[in-house]
Amino acid sequence: MSAERDTIFALSSGRPPAAIAVIRICGPRAGSALKELIGRVPTKRRATLARVRDPVTGEIIDEGLALWFPGPNSETGEDMAELQVHGGRAVIAGMLAALAKLPGLRPAEAGEFTRRAFENGRLDLPAVEGLADLVAAETQAQRRQALRHLQGFLGERAQTWRERLVEALALAEASIDFSDEEDVPKAALAQALDIIAPLAKEIDAACGGTGERLREGLRLAIAGPPNAGKSTLFNRFARRDAAIVSPFPGTTRDVLELHLDLGGYPVTALDTAGIRPTEDPIEREGVRRATEQAAHADLVLWVIDAVAATTAEDVPNPKFARESAGVSPDAPLWLVINKIDLLPERDLKVPHQSGESVYRISSVTGAGVDALVDALTRFCETFFSPEPALVVRERQRGHLQETVRALKSAQRAAAAKEGEEIVAEYLRLASRALGKLLGRVDVEDVLEVIFRDFCIGK
Repeated sequence: MSAERDTIFALSSGRPPAAIAVIRICGPRAGSALKELIGRVPTKRRATLARVRDPVTGEIIDEGLALWFPGPNSETGEDMAELQVHGGRAVIAGMLAALAKLPGLRPAEAGEFTRRAFENGRLDLPAVEGLADLVAAETQAQRRQALRHLQGFLGERAQTWRERLVEALALAEASIDFSDEEDVPKAALAQALDIIAPLAKEIDAACGGTGERLREGLRLAIAGPPNAGKSTLFNRFARRDAAIVSPFPGTTRDVLELHLDLGGYPVTALDTAGIRPTEDPIEREGVRRATEQAAHADLVLWVIDAVAATTAEDVPNPKFARESAGVSPDAPLWLVINKIDLLPERDLKVPHQSGESVYRISSVTGAGVDALVDALTRFCETFFSPEPALVVRERQRGHLQETVRALKSAQRAAAAKEGEEIVAEYLRLASRALGKLLGRVDVEDVLEVIFRDFCIGK
């Protein structure tokens, strides 16, 4: 952004065509832009019916609602205007072209409205990240988590931590500045240590959550030998023909992804190639990718053919499945015996495996699939923490862990009698780390990464 703070504009609603399009204008010339387009500045924070005209030709582009939000009491902290017009492509193109003709206005960059809100103190960085997660949320659990962070769930807590830390730093500084006072150094430093000891434990405990899991979702790998019905089960989950199904082994070569919502929790199902020894170089690459996905999945469904396994001895045990898929011994793996519809009169004997789950299904008829989905939903409920997570990004966790390390170093320095100056320096480092979390100090490189992922108009 330029130093003189340009006035920016962008379409802030969904992709056209739509019933309504919202076009936002932000910056010092937002009010004059309204005058040029609709002939006046409406009463603040009140929707006003207006005809929008081209500022050069005077042609009416559309009729809609205009809203005026003077700064600093606006979303970005600057003068803002909104034009709500019909959402046709031609209308939107005409509106954006008209705004581009006005001097001092330019199209907004990705995330620029939100960045201005951050720079003007309307949002801290955890709230900005919460907003990005809210826009990207695909399930109710993700929405709830993102909304909590947008509303200050982590930011307010971090600000409280920083205030306590500043208080401790002030006491440590007092022990240095007033070292000629006989009673001050010892008392002040002791008070500072009394503050940071529980603070370090509290912040350390906050780092132990698994909020990233909910953002990223559970990865469910559907693996097994060729022609076991993996792709058919994948299509059953998708409720459409997402994967090609054929009777020929090796049909699936690449990994297909499907995003599911199970009980409000995000799940990414992965359809993988049949795992078997092969001389075909393309199929071999598919097997490599399949085993790689299974090895890194949060849960593996090992699918086998009921027709090829009609006795207990024919059913591979979980150890064999884990070795074939490259899954670690402690990672969850469920046996799914498919195609039971082809053996209606026979009772498939499944060996009992302690601690393992075995499901009999028909991915063609749907028999047993609902029970499998219910089990997956229950697994999600235990996989995702039921408690609201304070930390949902690795960036946040990193700064909090940096804070804890500095606080513990301060405690060790005090215990070793290294001097008040050393203790105070560690407390400054801890305060700086919390400042980075909130986005208040030395975070220009972090800002570039965060805001480049925003959409235009947000």
